[in-house]
Amino acid sequence: MISIFTPAYNRAHLLPRLYKSLKKQQVQNFEWIIVDDGSTDNTREIVRSFMAENKISIWYHQKINEGKHLAINKGVELAKGDLFFIVDSDDYLTEDATLKITEYYETVKNKNDFAGISFRRGINTSQYIGTQKFFEPIEANCLDFRFRYYIKGDMAEVYKTSVMREFPFPRIEGEKFCTEGLAWNRMALKYKLLWISEIIYIGEYLEDGLSYQSFQARRKSPKYATLYYSELTTMSVSYFQKLRAAINYWRFARFLNISFADKWKKVSPVLSIMAIPISWIFLIKDKV
Repeated sequence: MISIFTPAYNRAHLLPRLYKSLKKQQVQNFEWIIVDDGSTDNTREIVRSFMAENKISIWYHQKINEGKHLAINKGVELAKGDLFFIVDSDDYLTEDATLKITEYYETVKNKNDFAGISFRRGINTSQYIGTQKFFEPIEANCLDFRFRYYIKGDMAEVYKTSVMREFPFPRIEGEKFCTEGLAWNRMALKYKLLWISEIIYIGEYLEDGLSYQSFQARRKSPKYATLYYSELTTMSVSYFQKLRAAINYWRFARFLNISFADKWKKVSPVLSIMAIPISWIFLIKDKV
């Protein structure tokens, strides 16, 4: 079974579109878990109307607003499926999404070095989000997929629930934004994914969405941001990517309420010497 997970925060008006796409799935081998991350709109009433129809299996959980990453942790805790698929509330699935997941998963199901499979996202069924390139299935961890195969854009990752439970998102009090890449990169040290070029996930970036407000979100959660970038500087990526991570580390380290000496300890001194002057350029850009 697939656990399709949706974190919801004041998206009641968009949930019906996703719900409609789930009802149309060619294979109904899934549960839909909705974790309401402190919505103040009528999300609860909308979800209850879905549940009253009794068309698909739906689980609804309300919690205080703590951020998407901790909502994911809760979803993983509640999941009963072998696979865990995050589908945001402002997006929806193609009608053959669960069919393709089921078919491709069989090829890696019993391979212990695989965390799952991943498909492409699109703005429609024929246009990718990110790199406009078709590729044959690739076996690689997420770091190699991004930085050696050079495929850009958000993907539609479907992880084994057991692997998700190995790598929960950390909790940092007072901060609400943690990029999902923090967990995905940690998984890459142990697991690969089967990357598939077919589109099963249709999405758009709303102006009030996290992707659009990425800088502001990271600025308000500098401990998460700097943790992500400092860890990336130690991983198996090119020196250029390490330097980029170091630049972004220092870009957001200025929002940390700790001493310069403590900031200095978290990234290689050689990288920092090169990164700090470049990060000042971003400082000017960010202020503008």
